[in-house]
Parts: sequence; structure tokens; C-alpha cells
Amino acid sequence: MSSFFAPSDGDLTTDRLVLRSWTSDEATAVLDGTRRPHWAEDFPAEGDQVIAGLFDKFPAWLEEYGHRQIIERATGLVVGSIGLFWPPSEGSLEIGYGIVASRRGRGYAPEATRALTEFAFTAPGVHTVHAGVELSNPSSIRVLEKAGFQRWSTDAEQNTARYGITQR
Repeated sequence: MSSFFAPSDGDLTTDRLVLRSWTSDEATAVLDGTRRPHWAEDFPAEGDQVIAGLFDKFPAWLEEYGHRQIIERATGLVVGSIGLFWPPSEGSLEIGYGIVASRRGRGYAPEATRALTEFAFTAPGVHTVHAGVELSNPSSIRVLEKAGFQRWSTDAEQNTARYGITQR
């Protein structure tokens, strides 16, 4: 693993992943199109570019309970991102995630979602994490279900569903 990914106090780790808070420099590189050697060949994906572009508007997303890059421990490469849309509303946080195409199908998204959800419950007053998903995206639905989320509602007109999990 490169020195960039030496473990730090703010990292969340799982068996196969490190979830590291985005930095301003990483966001700038994504927006400028500057390739970093510790990125998977297909990082950033479109969703990563969107999130990086919103950090100026939502600076709390760069803080402890915000957005994180997903790093594959075996290679030290950034393979996606995951985040909590801070601040909470009435004790509830929305979560969003994405894994680059070259690393999909390995179970990284549910693994990262479980880890960040558990971490979200350490925030004062947070008791619920939820996500919206398009019904036409069965892979994302499986991620949420594998991470322990339950379907709360379906909006057939919008072709979406809302999933959530409450702290036990």
C-alpha cells in the first residue's frame, strides 16, 4: 500500500476496504481531470465527479460524518466513494455510494455501506440511515438489502423505492 493510504485515525476499515474522508485536493483533482496514481483506472465515475463538485456548497460533507473515498486495501487504489448527506434531519441521514465498473460484483458496496451505516449511528442523535434507489437499478437494491436495509416505500410513478435501517 502506498504511503498515501497508511492508516489514519479517521479512517473506517473493513476486511477489504478503507473508507477515507475526501480531501479538498482529491476533489480538485477529480474536477480538474488530474489523474492520481492511487486511483483505479476508471475512477472517478460520474457520481464521484458530481459529489466532488458539491463540496464547496456543502463543506460539512468533507468532515467526519460526510463523504469518503472507498479504497481497496489489497491494492491501495480508490475504487469508489460513499457518503452521508450531512447534516441529519430529525435523526435521519441519507447515504449514497458508487463503485467503479472494474470493481463491481465483489461485494464492496454492501461492505462499505454496512461500515458507514454503523459509523453514522455514532453521531449524536442519529438513529436512522436511508437511501433512495431507482427500481430500474436492481444492483443498487441488492446492495441495500445485503447491507441490512429494508424497503420502506415504493413510488411506482417515479419508479423509485426508499430503503432504510434504524439503529437497534
